[in-house]
Amino acid sequence: MSSKVTNWLLFLATVAVVVLLAMLGSNISDRKSESQFAYQPQVKIQNLDPRNQVWGENFPRQYQSFLETKEQDFSSKYNGNQLRDALEESPELVVLWAGYGFSKDYNQPRGHGYAMDDITNTLRTGGPTEPGTGPMPATCWTCKSPDVPRLMNEIGIAEFYKGKWFDKGAEIHNPIGCADCHDNKTMALKITRPALIEAFESMGKDINDASHQEMRSLVCAQCHVEYYFNKKTPVEGVPYLTFPWKDGLTVDDAEKYYDDINFSDWTHSLSKTPMLKAQHPGYEIFQQGIHAKRGVSCADCHMPYKTEGGQKFTDHHIQSPLANPANSCQVCHREEEKELIANVYSNQDKIKEGAKRLEKLLVRAHVEAKKAWDLGATEKQMEPILKNIRHAQWRWDYAVASHGGSFHAPVEVGRIVNTGTDRAQEARIKLARLLADLGYDKEVPYPDIDTKAKAQKYIGLDMDKLEAEKANFKKTIVPEWLEAAKKREAAMGIQTISSK
Repeated sequence: MSSKVTNWLLFLATVAVVVLLAMLGSNISDRKSESQFAYQPQVKIQNLDPRNQVWGENFPRQYQSFLETKEQDFSSKYNGNQLRDALEESPELVVLWAGYGFSKDYNQPRGHGYAMDDITNTLRTGGPTEPGTGPMPATCWTCKSPDVPRLMNEIGIAEFYKGKWFDKGAEIHNPIGCADCHDNKTMALKITRPALIEAFESMGKDINDASHQEMRSLVCAQCHVEYYFNKKTPVEGVPYLTFPWKDGLTVDDAEKYYDDINFSDWTHSLSKTPMLKAQHPGYEIFQQGIHAKRGVSCADCHMPYKTEGGQKFTDHHIQSPLANPANSCQVCHREEEKELIANVYSNQDKIKEGAKRLEKLLVRAHVEAKKAWDLGATEKQMEPILKNIRHAQWRWDYAVASHGGSFHAPVEVGRIVNTGTDRAQEARIKLARLLADLGYDKEVPYPDIDTKAKAQKYIGLDMDKLEAEKANFKKTIVPEWLEAAKKREAAMGIQTISSK
């Protein structure tokens, strides 16, 4: 090759490198400009402003990803983001919750964007027609909306919990969102539910000492926890939201706490057992698992970071990591996606198998206990049996009601199911002896409950009446609540501070 040709090639290569460097510089400059533009505040956000769309004016990427919580396009082996009728899938649950609202209606949870729709539509909240009516207390609104901290700030905590669910309906409008977890000025993570602060105090801890990484789980722990309504303290007669954390965060600690104060959520309509209803102890179970012990937070996997236009931000499309393993699991784990998901399903399969067996044992225990009562058993004879049933179902419920528990802490959840099975078997052994003493030496027939409708009929629910009441409520009351919210939020106004 001649020197002339060589020189031309070097010249062209130099030009190409210069052009590429210029393009790279331009791209970096564009991203920097876009970055600066992205965080130019557009409006002034008021303290505890419940309107998610107002926060979205300043943080459009986070807001747009939050709106994706209304998607219904993902199903894993056992869950997903779609409405699934848990009672239809497992009719045994109807019998386990006989006498309690969950026997009427219980669906698998959907995204945060559906929080208001789902609590309004569920039969558990009934069809109240006027203030002071309906089956549920106002406390049931606590985890559904950023209107809750706004209203607590306006009328006080105990006053918010006071009264019926209907009574606060016109005040609660926006689904779970920005003001639930963020400070309006600094965007720092913020605890807005007093029950979590009070639970820390009951353990001798100050939640203000929590690190930023701990806060990335604690904002979730405002709601994804076990709780109960304390009608004795701090205000007599008011169902005050309380976490049973004084003795610790395990299922045994909470069980001891409830036993010590002789608390029950309801009395089972068949067995007459003073029952405990586990809510969703997701945070407590998570704390027993390896991810928590390695310092991983809820947000690390359920809200992984993403990048758009040079901007790195937290994805507010809160969802199962199985829907996005590349950004959640594979940030730390190098295994193939298929293998990671198979590991999750393997743990879930084994625990679900044991939990399903326990469900059927519990159905038998409740039915056999009813038979014993029918044959004249005394309260003294039934007391140790009902205690076994109470503890067995509490452990089953604690294991299955904690979102993702069989992944978060599979060893602990497996232990909980096994100890629940032990207690259910103990109850049935005692029942067999008692039934024999009462002159009944045959097997108590297992009820025909292979569908949700059959199970609800078996425990005596009038579903036509319940559904008619709900339909009337949605037709007459819900439009009034929506109109009240529209007027209230229009009066709040929006203060624009930038036209960029």
